[in-house]
Amino acid sequence: MKNLLVTGGAGFIGSHVVRLFVEKYPEYNIVNLDKLTYAGNLANLKDIEDKPNYEFVKGDIVDGDFILKLFEEKQFDGVIHLAAESHVDRSISNPTEFVYTNVIGTVNLLNAAKHIWKDDFSGKKFYHISTDEVYGSLSDEGMFTEETRYDPHSPYSASKASSDHFVRAYNDTFGVPAVISNCSNNYGSYQFPEKLIPLFINNIKNKKPLPVYGKGENVRDWLWVVDHARAIDVIFHKGKIGETYNIGGFNEWKNIDLIRVMCRVMDKKLGREEGESEKLITFVKDRAGHDLRYAIDATKIKNELGWEPSLQFEEGIEKTIDWYLKNVEWMKNVTSGDYQKYYENQYSKR
Repeated sequence: MKNLLVTGGAGFIGSHVVRLFVEKYPEYNIVNLDKLTYAGNLANLKDIEDKPNYEFVKGDIVDGDFILKLFEEKQFDGVIHLAAESHVDRSISNPTEFVYTNVIGTVNLLNAAKHIWKDDFSGKKFYHISTDEVYGSLSDEGMFTEETRYDPHSPYSASKASSDHFVRAYNDTFGVPAVISNCSNNYGSYQFPEKLIPLFINNIKNKKPLPVYGKGENVRDWLWVVDHARAIDVIFHKGKIGETYNIGGFNEWKNIDLIRVMCRVMDKKLGREEGESEKLITFVKDRAGHDLRYAIDATKIKNELGWEPSLQFEEGIEKTIDWYLKNVEWMKNVTSGDYQKYYENQYSKR
């Protein structure tokens, strides 16, 4: 029986990972640790919350004493570390919060793993999930590989770059068996609607403005979140200790082109005249430190571990739009803030 800790499991990517592991590996005990900040939503996991191999723990990775006690109690064999502050705009307005969660929190987890596993690292793994933003910005050509030099430009990416370095340092210095992955932009169901795709789906539906930074020329590689969860599964079980794996969707889109695709699909699904939603596009002042282009070369994980994305963007975005249009109550609860009552209603009396 493996005891596995997933941090940030009530978030967007984390909830998909938790669900996959709980359903695919009934022999594992999965502990979902989440602070339940604004981006944590336990309603994302209501379909598996009563599974016998699943447990939710509310807590903060910044609290080192709490983390150590949790490791001592649960005797984890593995960690999948997803908990992070991740919104670039928020990092610009409050960088310190990102330092505490993304750097100090990661070090607290590493310290606990080092302490508990110090007598026997065999069969253990500390898996740290990071971002392609640590690599900085690309011009019109080239792709990020695992050997690309770090060049973070925002407080968010700087905090994630720092946490990556600490993970590697603990592997090199103390022997903590660690692996890292850096992924491109995720999209899909259960994403908090501050992010571009769910925000614009909601705005298009409600005929609200679609604010586009600059001229919309920034390019991102888009990865369907279900494919990312599959990659995390593969890396956790087959990834080589000390290695880094880039996870990408091979789906590069300019922001403005992506938004226009969404407008066309939404017009069709909502029975609107073609081009109606594009009229909602509004260009706004560009974000400070806004990287021009990200592109992931995911050749290594494909060749060494056999993973590749299952969906291209056009198919994935249609599935995503369908989910948000169908799950009206979920979006309503998130945008109103009612989702934050879910923990109190479902867990406080347990």
